[in-house]
Amino acid sequence: MKLDPLSILLNKDLNTSNKIYFISGNETTLIEKIKSKIIEEYKKKHDISLTKINTIDSFANGGGLFEDTKLFLVENCNGLGEKTLDKIRSEKDIFIFAQENSQKIKKIKNLILKDKNSYLVECYELDKGSKTKIFNEILNKTKLKIDKNLYWYLIEKLDNKYAFFEDSLNKVMQLDQKDISFSNVRKLLSTNNSGKEKIFFNLLKRNKEIIEDYREKIITFSDVNELYYYCRFYCQLIIDCKNEEEYNKKIPIYLFREKKFLIEFYRKYTSKKKKSLLNLLSSTEKSLRKDNNLSLISGLRFLLSIKKITIS
Repeated sequence: MKLDPLSILLNKDLNTSNKIYFISGNETTLIEKIKSKIIEEYKKKHDISLTKINTIDSFANGGGLFEDTKLFLVENCNGLGEKTLDKIRSEKDIFIFAQENSQKIKKIKNLILKDKNSYLVECYELDKGSKTKIFNEILNKTKLKIDKNLYWYLIEKLDNKYAFFEDSLNKVMQLDQKDISFSNVRKLLSTNNSGKEKIFFNLLKRNKEIIEDYREKIITFSDVNELYYYCRFYCQLIIDCKNEEEYNKKIPIYLFREKKFLIEFYRKYTSKKKKSLLNLLSSTEKSLRKDNNLSLISGLRFLLSIKKITIS
C-alpha cells in the first residue's frame, strides 16, 4: 500500500507492524530523510538492531542474542521480486529498500503497492501544500508567531528540495521571536543561497581559489552535506542528458545567470567522463550513508574530484 512521506516526516503514527518499506522517487534528499525517520521510529518502539546489506541476496536469517528482530537496510534492489517478497514476508525482520525511480523498479513498485503488509513511499520535490503542512507543524511545536506576509514569503522562498528546505527553515526557527522580521529573514536566506551553491559554479577556477572559497563558506557537517546535494543535482543532470539540447532544456529557470557556465561545463563531458562522474557520486553516496555526514576534508576532496574529471 502507499504511504505519504509527509505522514512520516510529521510523526503521524507510523504503523511499525509492517515489515517491508520501499522508498523511491526522484528527490534524493527526501528519500534519505524518510529512510532515517523510519529507522528512528523502529528503534524508538522496538529492541532492534540495524544491518546494512548491498542486495537482498546478502540476507542471512538469524537475529541477535538480545534483539527481538533486525532491521535490514537494503541499498540495491537487484534480486527483489515476487518470490523474494514472499520469502521475506515470512521472516520476523524488517526490510527497508531505497532506490531512485527507474524503469527496472516499476514492476517491484507495483508488487509493493498491492501488498497490504508493505509500504510504498514515493519521494518527490515539496510543493506549496507540503511546505505549508511542515511549516505549520513546526510553528505549532515552537509556538513562534510569524507575520502573515512573512509566512507566505517563506513558503514561496524556501527550496522544494527537502534537505535545503529543512536547513534554511531550521536557521529561521533559531532566530529569537524579536528577530523574526522580513529584513533578518531575507538576509539569512540570501546568505544561504548565495554561498554554498555558488561554489560549484567556480569549479573551473584555480584550485587555490576553490579551496579558499570552500573554507570560507563550508564550516559545519550540515554545510558539507548541503553542498554535496547541490553538486549531486548538477552532476546527475549532466549524466542523465544525452545531448546539449536536452541539457539546455532541463537547466532550471532560476539558474539563468549560471546557464552559460553550466553549458560550458556540460560540453567538457564525454561518455567516459560521465561514467567517471557517476562512479564518484556512487562512492561518495556510500560514504555519506555509512557515516551520515561527510567530513570537511571529504567534501573538499569530492569537489576537487569533480573538477579533475571535468578538465581531464
